[in-house]
Amino acid sequence: MTRIIGHRGSPGHRPDHTLEGYRLAIEQGVDVIEPDLVPTKDGHLIARHENDLTQTTDVAAVFPERRTTRTVDGVEITGFFSEDLTLAEIGRLRAKQPMATRSPAYDGRFTIPTFDQILDLVEAHHRETGRLVGIEPETKHPTYFRQLGLPLEEKLLAALHARGLDDGRANVWIQSFESGNLKAIREKVRTKLLRLVDTDLATLSEEGMREVATFANGLGLHKSHLIGADGTPNDVLARAHALGLEVHVYTFRNEPDRMEPWAGGDAATEIRAFLKLGVDAIFADFPDTAVAVRDRS
Repeated sequence: MTRIIGHRGSPGHRPDHTLEGYRLAIEQGVDVIEPDLVPTKDGHLIARHENDLTQTTDVAAVFPERRTTRTVDGVEITGFFSEDLTLAEIGRLRAKQPMATRSPAYDGRFTIPTFDQILDLVEAHHRETGRLVGIEPETKHPTYFRQLGLPLEEKLLAALHARGLDDGRANVWIQSFESGNLKAIREKVRTKLLRLVDTDLATLSEEGMREVATFANGLGLHKSHLIGADGTPNDVLARAHALGLEVHVYTFRNEPDRMEPWAGGDAATEIRAFLKLGVDAIFADFPDTAVAVRDRS
């Protein structure tokens, strides 16, 4: 059965990457939650989609003097960065909804969680209900942060090891758009690894997939990598499965302008197409919609 991943929690209903959003995703029935991880100045892992906190927090109002310009993975960005704030300073921030088309009703109400707090949430839910929700953390900009002296991998692996989640048996996947850090992680632990793919389509060639299969357990692919603009599936999923790679697909949203053109603006139509295709997991911004469609299919 295709697993539903609460992408950044339940961001269609709550601000991205908050404990309240993750909790809601779990209540909505997801199989897995997905925190993106970036470091603070003092080396703690926090959940944010990007290290530039401008769009997802009230940092500009709290620390206006911290505005600066950095080059992240070759892109010059002016904003407010996690690596310039200590964990104590991050604690003064509150999350906000980054998408203008979604409700700002919860802006300013929730704090920015650490990775440990997210793991605590999952463990508490397990104790209370007996249901163990998986976790799929993404290492954001790993080369950039290692060059700054703030590597993500050691802290991530230590947190997983402390809870017995690094033996490959737990429902834990570590994601990255970079191969280098996944290869380094593979040498240290047996945790399942997911190589995310954006525009580097050479990864989807036969040779590219075979390379990924030497160090990772799956591919994280965009919807368009599997089904063309006319709604016709290609052979990417079959080739990945033939190599023993799982395929996790991003990102399913309820807004019509965020769907593939062949879906006709209907979230259920889009989700059902990928369920029928047989993908292993999907990332959903509205987990309640994805779970309902999956459970009815």
